[in-house]
Amino acid sequence: MTEFIRTPDANFADLNDFTFEPHYHQWQDLRQHYIDEGPRDGPVMLLMHGMPTWSYLYRDMIPLLVAAGYRCIAPDHLGFGRSDKPVDPHWYTIARHTEVLTSLIAELDLQRITLVCQDWGGPTGLAQTAMMPERFDRLLIMNTWLHHPGFHYSDGIRKWFNHWRSGGLFDRPCPDVALLLLLSSGLAPRDIVIPALVNRKTPPLEDGAQRMYRGFSAPYRGLPDEAFNGYRRFPLSIPALDYHSGNAAAQALHYRLLLNWQKPVYFIWGCEDDVFTETWGREWASQLGASFDPLQDAGHFPQNTHGEKICQTLLERIASEPRR
Repeated sequence: MTEFIRTPDANFADLNDFTFEPHYHQWQDLRQHYIDEGPRDGPVMLLMHGMPTWSYLYRDMIPLLVAAGYRCIAPDHLGFGRSDKPVDPHWYTIARHTEVLTSLIAELDLQRITLVCQDWGGPTGLAQTAMMPERFDRLLIMNTWLHHPGFHYSDGIRKWFNHWRSGGLFDRPCPDVALLLLLSSGLAPRDIVIPALVNRKTPPLEDGAQRMYRGFSAPYRGLPDEAFNGYRRFPLSIPALDYHSGNAAAQALHYRLLLNWQKPVYFIWGCEDDVFTETWGREWASQLGASFDPLQDAGHFPQNTHGEKICQTLLERIASEPRR
C-alpha cells in the first residue's frame, strides 16, 4: 500500500472564490481530485496546472468557459490540491504524473478536448495529445516547454531548481510556497515574501493577497513536512538536473511528434516570465505554425492574473477557426 497524506476537507471550506464541487478519480490505491463543471455533453477544456499550484489556478477561467458552453475538467496532480499526497519523495516522477492523467482521461472518456497547459501541465498534458491525438481538437500552450535536444534552459530555470537542492533557499521544512504566488502576481514584494518563507512566518496581508494565499496554501495548511514532497520533486525533476525523473526521453519524443500536429495551436504567453521566456515561446509557436498572443505584463502564471483575458483571446481564436 502507498503511504499518503490526505488534506482535510475543512482546509477548503473557506475558499469563497473556489466553490466548485469536488470529484475523485481512483488511481490504484490513491485518490486524485478533479473539477468537472459545465455540460457533460459539451466540448472539453482540460485545464492543467504545474508547480506550486493546483486547480485553484483556474478559478477565474472556469466560470467563463462554462458560460461559453464548455465542460471544464481541472485535475490536481497527485501530491497537490485535494489529491492524495504520497509521502515517499521517490514516488514522484513525471512519467507517473503522466500515467495518472492518461488514466483520468480514459476513465472519463474525454473527447473533443482543448488542452490548456502551463508549467508542468505542459509535459504531462502534451504527452496526452502526442499519444492520443484523436481525443484532442486543439492546444493552448502557456509558459511551458517540452525537453528536447538543444533546448536552452534559462538562468531562471536553473536558479529555480537550485533553490530546491540541498542547502538551497527553499530546502527547508514545510516551505510555504503559496507566498510565491503572491510575489508572482505582484500582491506582495520580494522583501516581504522571501523572509516570510525562510522564517516560516506568514506576513500581514491585505484582503486580495490574503484570499489568494488561503487558496494556494489550502492543500498543505497544517500538514506535516512529508506532504510537501510533491512540491519538492517537480523542480528537482527538471531534465537539466534529473534526466530520468523528468521523463526527458519521452518529452523529446512528444516534442518531435507535435511538430507534425495538424490541428489548431494557440500560444498565450506571460512575457515577464524569466523561466520560460518570450523568446522561447515565440520560437516554439513558429515551429508549430501557431498564433502567439503576448501578455506583456503577465509573469509565469498568467492564469492567476489574466484569466479573463486568456479566456477572451482563446474563445476568439476558436470562433475564427474554419468550420470542419
